[in-house]
Amino acid sequence: MVFSSALCIFSLLALVQAQSESQQPKIQLRLAGDKVKHYEGRLEVFYNNEWGTICDDDFSIEAAHVACRELGFLGAVAWSPSAKFGQGEGRIWLDNVHCTGGEKSLAECPSNGFGVSDCRHSEDVGVVCNQKRIPGHRFTNTMNNNVETIEERVEEIRIRPISSHLKRLPISEGFVEIKERGKWRQICDEHWTPLNSRVVCGMYGFPGEKKYSNKSTMNLIPLKKDTFSALVSKRNGVWNDHHANFFRLILQQPLVRLRGGANIGEGRVEVLKNGVWGTVCDDNWNLRAATVVCRELGFGSAKEALTGAKLGQGMGPVHMNEVDCSGFEKSLTDCYFNNDALGCSHEEDAAVRCNIPAMGFQKRIRLSGGRNPYEGRVEVLTEKNGSLVWGTVCSENWGMMEAMVVCRQLGLGFASNAFQETWYWAGDASADNVVMSGVRCSGTEMSLPHCLHHGKHISCPRGGGRFAAGVSCSDMAPDLVLNAQLVEQTTYLEDRPMYALQCALEENCLSSTAKKNDHSTYRRLLRFSSQIHNVGQSDFRPKLGHHAWTWHECHRHYHSIEVFTHYDLLSLNGTKVAEGHKASFCLEDTQCDEGIQKRYVCANFGEQGITVGCWDTYRHDIDCQWIDITDVKPGDYILQVVINPNYDVAESDYTNNFMKCKCRYDGYRIWTYQCLTGGSRSSDMDEYPGMSNQLHFR
Repeated sequence: MVFSSALCIFSLLALVQAQSESQQPKIQLRLAGDKVKHYEGRLEVFYNNEWGTICDDDFSIEAAHVACRELGFLGAVAWSPSAKFGQGEGRIWLDNVHCTGGEKSLAECPSNGFGVSDCRHSEDVGVVCNQKRIPGHRFTNTMNNNVETIEERVEEIRIRPISSHLKRLPISEGFVEIKERGKWRQICDEHWTPLNSRVVCGMYGFPGEKKYSNKSTMNLIPLKKDTFSALVSKRNGVWNDHHANFFRLILQQPLVRLRGGANIGEGRVEVLKNGVWGTVCDDNWNLRAATVVCRELGFGSAKEALTGAKLGQGMGPVHMNEVDCSGFEKSLTDCYFNNDALGCSHEEDAAVRCNIPAMGFQKRIRLSGGRNPYEGRVEVLTEKNGSLVWGTVCSENWGMMEAMVVCRQLGLGFASNAFQETWYWAGDASADNVVMSGVRCSGTEMSLPHCLHHGKHISCPRGGGRFAAGVSCSDMAPDLVLNAQLVEQTTYLEDRPMYALQCALEENCLSSTAKKNDHSTYRRLLRFSSQIHNVGQSDFRPKLGHHAWTWHECHRHYHSIEVFTHYDLLSLNGTKVAEGHKASFCLEDTQCDEGIQKRYVCANFGEQGITVGCWDTYRHDIDCQWIDITDVKPGDYILQVVINPNYDVAESDYTNNFMKCKCRYDGYRIWTYQCLTGGSRSSDMDEYPGMSNQLHFR
C-alpha cells in the first residue's frame, strides 16, 4: 500500500508539472533593430499575435543565456540596455525579468507578467549571442511570423487560369483574384501596373512577368516561366525540354548557385569568383537580396532570407559581405557589397528559400502505412486502362538516390532511409500491384517519373506488397567534407614487409598481386591522413545498428560501415591504376569546434557517428590508410578519395564527397599538389581559360 501511495504521489507531481508546462504562454523570439551580425540585436517577443520588446529593468546575463539558447545559439556573450540596437515599436511585453539561466524559454522566467510594464522603448534590451549554434537545433516558426520572412498569404490570392488552360501545370497565366469574406473577387484594372504583376508572379514562383491585359475588368497576366517553362514528365527514357534547359544553364556557367537545400529553390547561396565557389556572409542579408538570387536562378521572389548557416555550412572562401540590393538587379553580383569578409565565418553563411511554381508533383505520389507522415511504402498514381490507379514501386536496386527524389517530390526534405522491404507497413491493399520498376535516379530529379525506369513494361520478379519500395524522410541531413589540405600535407611513401601486413591482406587493403608474395617481400604504400568534417545539420550515423556490424578478428574491431571511403590512383585519362578502401571500424568525434561536445566514442563498443561541427581523423599510420602502389610505374597521376561512395547514408550534398590531387611519382618519391574538394571549383575553367568571374566592389 505504501508503494501505491508513492506511485500516486509521483504521478500527481508529473501531472502537475505537465499541466504547468502546457499552461506556459507560447512565445517566439527574434533579434531585430540596428544590427550587423545575425546573432545580435534588440530582443523582441511574439505574444498574443503581436511583436513587442523587453525592458532592461533587472535583466541579466542569465536571462540573455536563456534567450540566446531559445534562439538556437550556444549561449550569450553580453546584453545591452538603453535601446543600443534602436528603439522598438508597439507593446513592451516583459519587464523585470528574473532568470536563473536554466530555463528552456524566457516565458518560464518570473516577470511582472505580459504587458505589465512602466518602461519606455528607450529602455529596450538587446543581446549578443555566441555565434555558434546548438548542433541540430530546429527552429520551428509556430507563430507564422518571422523577421526573415515576408508575410505572403498565398491562399488569399490566386491566379484563375483561362478556360483553355484549366488542366495545364504550372498555371502560368490567368485572372488575378483575391479572397474577401470567404468569396473570390475580381480586381479592377485601374492603376494596375507591370510591377503589380511582377509581385504576383514572384509569389507563384516565376521570375518575372511578360505583359498584362486591361481588356477585361479582371487582370489577365501571362507569367514569365523562364527555367520552368518546359517542366513536363520524361517518359520512356526520352529527354524533355527541361533537361535541355538544364544543360544550357550549365554551358552558360551561372555565377550563383544553391547548395545544401532539401527542396527545389532553397539552399546556401554560393557565388563564383575567379573559378572558385565561395559563400555569402549574412551581415545585412535580407529579402531583397534573397529575391535577386531567386529570380536570377529562374524562381520567383524569396520566401525567406536565412542567416546563421541554417541550411548548412559551406567551404572555401567567403566572397561577399554586407550585400545591399535594391531587389531589381539581374544578378547578386550586380548588388553593392563589401568584398572584405574579415570576421565572417561559415557559421554565418547566408541562404534562401524561393517561391517555386506549383507543378502538382505531390499529388501523384504518397507514403502509405507509416507511423508518421515522414515514412511509409511508396505509392504512385499512374494511368492504367484509361483510368488513374495507385500502385507500388519495385524495390529491386532501390536505394538512397531514389529515396531522395521521393522525399523531395513530397516536400518532406531529405531521405534518411531507403527500404527494399515494407512488410511492417500495412499499405493500401488495393495499391499492392507494381506500377513502376527499374527506377534509377541521379538524386537531383524533381519527381520519380523523371528518373530512368521501365515505362509500361514492368519487370519485378519479387513483386509488390511486402517487397515494395519504402522511404523515411527528414528535414535535416549530415554533410561530410574531406580536409583536402591535410591530405596534401601528409602524403608520403612507405615500404612495408608482408609479414606486417597480414591483417590488411585479410581485409583486402592490398592489391591483388600481394596474395602471391611471401612474408619476406615488401609492398610500397602511398600513405596519408584523412580528416572528415560534418558540416551539415544532423549527425552522421552508420546505416546499420550494433547488431548488424561485422566483426574482424585479425584487427579485433567491428566495422559499422563496410566501405566508408574509396582511395584510388588514376591515370590522367581517368583509368584506375591502383585502389584502396577504408571500412569505418571507428567512426567517432576525434575533435569538435569550440563549444560543441563530443557524442561518439568507439571505445567499449560505443555508439559511432560524427556530430555536427566535429570531425573524424584517420591518421596516416593506421592499417589500410593507404593505396598499394607496388605495381605502379613512375609518372603523373591523380589521387582520388571518395567518402560514403555507395551512398549508404543520406547527406544534404554529395558533390563535396570526393577530393582529387595531382601526383608525380618518380619511382622513389611522390609529390602531391593542388588537392581540391569536389564542387569547389568551376567545372568549365579548363575548357574556358579566358573566363573571368572577378567580383567588383561598387
